[in-house]
Amino acid sequence: MGRERAHLSSSRAALRAMREDVQSLDIRDVTANWVNAAVLEAQIQDRIKSLADLSHTPLFFGRLDYLHVVGADQAEGAEGERFYIGRRHVHDADGDPMVVDWRAPVSQPFYRASKKDPHDVGLRRRFGYTAGELTAYEDEHLSDPTEAAKTSKLLQTEIERPRVGPMRDIVATIQPEQDEIVRSGLGGTVCVQGGPGTGKTAVGLHRVAYLLYAHRERLARTGTLVIGPNASFLHYIEQVLPALGELEVKQATVESLVTSATVEVRGTDPAAAAVIKGDARMAEVLRRAVRSHVTLPTEPVVVVRGSRRWRVPAYELEELVRQLLERDMRYGAAHEALPQRIAHAVLVRMEEAGEAPDDRVQDAVARTPAVKAAVKAMWPLVDPAKLVLRLLSDAGFLAAHAEGLLTPEEQATILWAKPARSVKSVKWSAADAVLIDEAGDLVARTHSLGHVVLDEAQDLSPMQYRAVGRRCSTGSATVLGDLAQGTTPWATGSWADALHHLGKPDAVVEELTAGFRVPREVIAYASRLLPLISPGLAEVESVRESPGSLSVRRVSDEVLSAAVVSACEESLAHEGSTGLIAADARIPLLASALSAAGLRFLSPGEETTAEARLTLVPASLAKGLEYDYVVLDEPSAVVSGEPDERTGLRRLYVSLTRAVSGLSVLHALPLPTALA
Repeated sequence: MGRERAHLSSSRAALRAMREDVQSLDIRDVTANWVNAAVLEAQIQDRIKSLADLSHTPLFFGRLDYLHVVGADQAEGAEGERFYIGRRHVHDADGDPMVVDWRAPVSQPFYRASKKDPHDVGLRRRFGYTAGELTAYEDEHLSDPTEAAKTSKLLQTEIERPRVGPMRDIVATIQPEQDEIVRSGLGGTVCVQGGPGTGKTAVGLHRVAYLLYAHRERLARTGTLVIGPNASFLHYIEQVLPALGELEVKQATVESLVTSATVEVRGTDPAAAAVIKGDARMAEVLRRAVRSHVTLPTEPVVVVRGSRRWRVPAYELEELVRQLLERDMRYGAAHEALPQRIAHAVLVRMEEAGEAPDDRVQDAVARTPAVKAAVKAMWPLVDPAKLVLRLLSDAGFLAAHAEGLLTPEEQATILWAKPARSVKSVKWSAADAVLIDEAGDLVARTHSLGHVVLDEAQDLSPMQYRAVGRRCSTGSATVLGDLAQGTTPWATGSWADALHHLGKPDAVVEELTAGFRVPREVIAYASRLLPLISPGLAEVESVRESPGSLSVRRVSDEVLSAAVVSACEESLAHEGSTGLIAADARIPLLASALSAAGLRFLSPGEETTAEARLTLVPASLAKGLEYDYVVLDEPSAVVSGEPDERTGLRRLYVSLTRAVSGLSVLHALPLPTALA
């Protein structure tokens, strides 16, 4: 142990020296101007941040002793190489590695090697830490046939470690099936179906970290983005990538992606209207509406240059317009191309008359008042927000472009009862903003990133998938979700449909079925709902047995709130975090009960600390979060709080599966039949 602690101390000193080397860089004489200096200074500051030694985060968590030198021939009897595996690379003054990045190829056997396939590893050592200090280690002699395979107690302890604060990385506990997904290539899109506790969110985040390691230059140019369901969820996961040394990944919700200064979401839709607005048929309605602004010409264009007049007849202009329509270009790109095409037709006439015009003449012709007026009449500019405003407030305009796509009843459902006067006065809904984003892409291409991670993807509508797909149209994606946890009326029914709308129909679908977080008793109880909410979906097989982790108790309505408070107090007697989850409508009542009992509580998104470990969670915001102990108030109220029973039961399934160590269910009303 002393030798390992000495290596940890030396590694920390080496990391400190690496950081000091960067801090001491003098860039005054190496940059050509202040812009280059600012860019380089920003890069240096990011590098300094990435080399920070986080006291609560172990610098290395494992060791591999290879039987032979990696990637080289070796004399018989010579020793192999030894590598310490950690969150980032650390080297000494001579450049020799003291800690190897977990993403490096040489680190892969730490996650993949087994007794059956040792990958030339003689020894795999796992380290245990307490408050950043190395306190234990555990060895597996993978190439020793006399040693039986065994379950790592340190690994189990790390998985079950109490959760206080934001989500942690799982770099020390990645399992072989998870590692295969993490290290899959950048070129293809991967969809991960995973039930509660299978680690799909962590897998997606670690995949981003791996891709940034393996394809850093490319992704530095094209960018990466993590999309989550809400701000609370993003706050919960936001420290995972920085802990791995990755600072450049942006985070967003679908709503924040499609909103802007002119389109702000301030309203909500009834469920029926939101479902229709989110239907993929709306994409064709919008396409028709955009193209309806094109008008075939009936008059010629006459361009005057000096003493000459050049005439382009209406039939030729019509041919130019039809060619652009047939090419199905972006509307805005065609608007920019049309004046140049008209000008080219004029130049042809000039050349036929013996003149020798060049590109400058063509540009000048394209800017003449006659050409500008003709383009404005034939192919006027379209404002996406104004277009959607007209569609949702003008019954005749909607009917003209929804014919054969939406029924009259569906059209009536999405039409506003009271039309707005202007774009700024509209209380746009989230579904409206997605429609405007779609229309915007029909006018001008949306910028595409190199890689996008989409978490809790089962809750997106087809139009939302299209909005995300536009942002990775030339890149790839990691799609994460659980069909059983779809809690919106428009939740997807299959990954094939979702990936089609995303524009990634050839994506590989992987399924994680081994649960590492939720105790076996708890997941088995919640899984009673699966036949109703997602028939045919595989039940999660938890690797964790925790007798006594589930308690279901019925009390009278008069004492329910008091019993819930008492259950919270019992949970807080244990180490770790506690989440009180309840139907949204019951949150004010429970907040009052907790305050009356003197229990301090947080809201989702607020970071738990040693002093504040209780969070009051509306069921609508529970998805993606986890707590050591969960108290679930009145399951039937969670179900009845949703528009339909299936969505309500799915919301309940989510709420039941947020616990890592224990779940207490308290109710006064009868439980849903599947649970009873």
